[in-house]
Amino acid sequence: QVQLVESGGGLVQSGGSLRLSCAASGFTFSSYVMSWYRQAPGKQRELVAIMSRYGISNYADSVKGRFTISRDNAKNTLYLQMNSLKPEDTAVYYCYASLSPPAWGQGTQVTVSS
Repeated sequence: QVQLVESGGGLVQSGGSLRLSCAASGFTFSSYVMSWYRQAPGKQRELVAIMSRYGISNYADSVKGRFTISRDNAKNTLYLQMNSLKPEDTAVYYCYASLSPPAWGQGTQVTVSS
């Protein structure tokens, strides 16, 4: 059974940092593209960062230079290091695995206060 479990969200002041984790199980983690998405209240879910099985990453323009996606294939875990957080980064953050069908985690709330 495929499972993605996010952790690490919370409340942080503007300019602060958080590190999200996504523990994956039930599939060969190292073989798949993994991503982080986020959804703010009243807005559509959007792609934040994506990492290929080979470690190549790409980012939304809004987070470039502030967020870093990484993966530890030995631990079946995806990470998102978020620095210089802004109030507009407030959202529920989701882990996504490009399986067939795709898999989503349950989400973790990130709230950035001004």
